[in-house]
Amino acid sequence: MLLGQYDYSIDPKGRLNFPAKFREDMGETFIVTRWLDDCLVAFPKEEFQQMAQLLMSKGITKNRDVQRFLFAAATEVEPDKQGRILLPAKLREHAGLDKEVTIIGNMNHAEIWNTQAWNQRQETMDSESIAQAIDALDF
Repeated sequence: MLLGQYDYSIDPKGRLNFPAKFREDMGETFIVTRWLDDCLVAFPKEEFQQMAQLLMSKGITKNRDVQRFLFAAATEVEPDKQGRILLPAKLREHAGLDKEVTIIGNMNHAEIWNTQAWNQRQETMDSESIAQAIDALDF
């Protein structure tokens, strides 16, 4: 399970350290693509394939835009010996990744955020809105 928050800097070539604690769960290579809230997502290949199968089972016409959003931008990455992954320019642009980056664990995937955007997002997650979300889930 991917847990925690890690802060890094992305270099001018688009290389980003990926948390050592996450690399073992992600496998030798994993998939990075666009995600909700203008961040990126990293899935182990098996998880990404399961999501693809789920989407295909729902019918093409119902979710074609979701498929396009996720799969057109997806790339397979392999951490180098220093644990860095190379993020394509289009993905960096989508998430506004230019310098400071925050990577968070979110159960079966990691999210890659512009640190300023992540901090702003956290400000909107107050206790009351979280309590309402928990109630809506019948948790």
